[in-house]
Amino acid sequence: MRNKNILISGASIAGPATAFWLNHYGFSTTVVEQAPRLREGGQAVDFRGAQVEVLRRTGLLDEVRRHETAMRGHRVLDARGRDLFRLPASLFAGEVEILRGDLSRILYQATKDETEYVFGDRITSMTEVGDGVQVTFAHGAPRKYDLVVGADGMHSGVRALAFGPESRFRTDMGYAYAGFTMPNHLNLEHEGLMYNVPGRGVSVSSHRNRDEASVGLVLPMEPLDEDRHDTERLKQILAERFGGLGWEVPKLIDGLREATDLFFSPLCQIHLDRYTRGRVALAGDAGWGAGPGGLGTGLAMIAGYVLAGELAAAHGDHRVAFARYEEQVRPGAEAGLKQAKNAGPFLAPKTRKGLWVRNGMHRALTSKLLGGRLDKMEVKAANVVAVKDYALRTNSTASSRDIAAPQRKAVS
Repeated sequence: MRNKNILISGASIAGPATAFWLNHYGFSTTVVEQAPRLREGGQAVDFRGAQVEVLRRTGLLDEVRRHETAMRGHRVLDARGRDLFRLPASLFAGEVEILRGDLSRILYQATKDETEYVFGDRITSMTEVGDGVQVTFAHGAPRKYDLVVGADGMHSGVRALAFGPESRFRTDMGYAYAGFTMPNHLNLEHEGLMYNVPGRGVSVSSHRNRDEASVGLVLPMEPLDEDRHDTERLKQILAERFGGLGWEVPKLIDGLREATDLFFSPLCQIHLDRYTRGRVALAGDAGWGAGPGGLGTGLAMIAGYVLAGELAAAHGDHRVAFARYEEQVRPGAEAGLKQAKNAGPFLAPKTRKGLWVRNGMHRALTSKLLGGRLDKMEVKAANVVAVKDYALRTNSTASSRDIAAPQRKAVS
């Protein structure tokens, strides 16, 4: 088989998921991650339809279910913090929901014995040299790989090196999102709260760890001139923007000031005409970052499955495999981008009328009359990318059961 030595940038979800399936087909994988270690915590991510099927085929679905959030729904509050109505768990949690950090750890544990992980480093240049890619790193020695996969998120360094600067492909949505964890002073248990005033959205939820609450803040905001890694400056800006609000917001801002895991990002989307170039392929947000509600994590898992499966089916011929990969994942990527296009205004409407309309939509879509239809729409979107059985295409003696439950070491 050709092109067996593959470098993957990014150790969150798309990277380890791609490594998992490449390992399954006998490729050699290295994952480089700029962070010094796996990133813990993070917001919850959910799976539906074909996305759950891909999880099942990894053999890790039971382990994921052991760590699922088991949310019971969200209560929507008015400007005074009083209950308006309840949203069912399926609206946000799908069929399976897990914290991003937990899923990342499970995928890491399932790949670490076969994949070389390099933390605290990043790719600084890539040069195609005929039969491979010469790669330099910020700290490690230069190395040559057959192929490179960029699975390094919305602000992908691999994409910038292979396709051009982010500004060419990025569409800003005029909103920003911040997330962090703090003590669960509201004593929530597998439940979430949503609080809005015009132009501000606040969510608080508690999942598996009853002592901890996850907080999300959404607000209209143009891209900042400040360094998005300047945590203290970002905390100051958020405290100013959410200052003076009622309900529990002052206590949440106190929690923000003490938080050690603040995540902050403008809401934006990545639009590319193609997801591969030469010997480089993009997966997940690096290729089609959609934002909240864009089916991103589930599609990232499917993308890793498809990319590895097509490479194996083409016996390592990246030209054939990359073309098939693009053909299959693009419909799912475009569906996610379309679905998340108005995430900002939906999460934090700018006017009282906008809030009234949004809440009315929530009520209608979760009513007995339309609730089932909404679930069907969500599953339909998740099923846009077909889940092929690559075992039958790569090994005539392999059964569908072989690929549905490959033998892996137990996850600790």
